[in-house]
Amino acid sequence: MDIKADDINRRRVLLGTLLGGLGAVLAAAGVYPVWRFLAPPATDEALDQVTLFRDQVPLGGAHFFNFRGRPAVIIQMRPGDFTAFSAVCTHLGCVVQWQAAEQRFLCPCHAGLFSADGAVIGGPPPRPLERLAVSLRDDRILVG
Repeated sequence: MDIKADDINRRRVLLGTLLGGLGAVLAAAGVYPVWRFLAPPATDEALDQVTLFRDQVPLGGAHFFNFRGRPAVIIQMRPGDFTAFSAVCTHLGCVVQWQAAEQRFLCPCHAGLFSADGAVIGGPPPRPLERLAVSLRDDRILVG
C-alpha cells in the first residue's frame, strides 16, 4: 500500500484541527468558572427595598445580599449601627470581600482596599463604595 504525501498532510491538518478545538473547549471550561466567580451575578431581581433581620448581621461582620439585582453588603461595626454599601468595586466592577480580621473590604481583582465606612484606603479604585440608605424598624433592617 502506497501512502501519498497529500494523505499525510490531510491527516495532520485534521488532527491539528481536532486538537485545537479540544484545547479551545478545555480553555473555555477553565476560564468560565473564574469569570463567574469574579463578575457580579446577573439577576432579574429588582427590589426597591430589601428587608433583613438584625440577627443576620453579626457584630463586626458582614452580610451580603442582592439589592436591585446587584450585590450589596451590610455591616455592623457597633451594636445597632448598620451601614450598607454596594458590594461592587468602583474600579472594574468586581465584588468586594469583607475581611473581618482587618475590618476592611478587599477587591480580589486588583487588590483594591476600602475601609469599613467604604472609603478607598488602597489600590486602584477611584471612588468609595456606593452607600445605601438604611433604616431600622423593630428587629428588621430596611435597605433602600
